[in-house]
Amino acid sequence: MARRLAAILSADVVGYSRLMAADEEGTHARLKGHRGALIDPTIAGHGGRVVKLTGDGALVEFASVVQAVQCAVEVQRGMAARNAEVPEAERIALRIGINIGDIIIEDDDIYGDGVNVAVRLQQLADSGGIWVARNLYDQVKSKVGCRFEPMGEHFVKNIPEAVVAYRALVDPTSIATGPAAQPSRLEPAEAARQEWMEHTATTARQIRAMLAANEAITELLWSVAAGAADMVRADDESETAAADLRADAIAPVEAKRRHDRQHRTS
Repeated sequence: MARRLAAILSADVVGYSRLMAADEEGTHARLKGHRGALIDPTIAGHGGRVVKLTGDGALVEFASVVQAVQCAVEVQRGMAARNAEVPEAERIALRIGINIGDIIIEDDDIYGDGVNVAVRLQQLADSGGIWVARNLYDQVKSKVGCRFEPMGEHFVKNIPEAVVAYRALVDPTSIATGPAAQPSRLEPAEAARQEWMEHTATTARQIRAMLAANEAITELLWSVAAGAADMVRADDESETAAADLRADAIAPVEAKRRHDRQHRTS
C-alpha cells in the first residue's frame, strides 16, 4: 500500500442539480467550457493531478501546498470574471476545500482522512469561496497573494476531531495571470481581530480537552457517590447526605451555589 503526503483540493459546482434541471445541455456546455478554458489549464499550470472528475466536481492532488492554494485562487478569480456577463440564474460557481495530509494511493485513486477533510471543507465553503485547514494555512499564510479569515472549529461527518478552518479572502475583481503578489500588511484592527479569533479557537480546544477529562472524573465520582449513598440510607438525615453526595458528583457548580445560598440565609 503506497502512501504520500500531499495537498488535496476538492471542488464542486454550487447548485448543480438546480442548474441541470433548468437547462441540462446548456449547463453541461458551460461547465465543459470553464474546464477547457480555465480550470484544467490552471490545474496543470500549478502542477496538479486530477485524481477524479464527477459530474459537478473534481478531486485534485498537489505536491505543493502553495501551488494548491494559488491554483484555487486563480480559478475562483477567473470564474468570477467569466461569470460577470452571465445572467445570475445561469452562472456556474465553485466552492473549494483544501487540506494537507498523508494519503493512500491505490489504482490512481486516493483515500484517507486527508481526502475526507478536504471534501468536508469544500462542503462548508461559500459560493465562490476557498476554505483551507489550519495545518495548511500555517504553511501558506505568508506565501500567497491573499489574506485569510479564521472560520473557527467545525465538527464534520466521519472526522473524530474538530476541523479548524480558514477562508481565503479572494478579490473577485482581480484576475491572477502570474505569480501571486506579496500579501498586504494587515491593518492593526484587523490583525488584532484575527489574533483574538485564533486565541479564542485555541481556548475552545483547551476547554474541550478539560471537559473530556472532567467527564471521566465525574463518572468516577458518580460511582463513588452511588456506593456511599447505599451505605448511608439508615435514616432521613443520612438520605439527605446521600442525595448531596450524588448532586456534588453530577453537578459540582450547582452544589456550590446551593451551599452558598444556605450560608447566606443562615
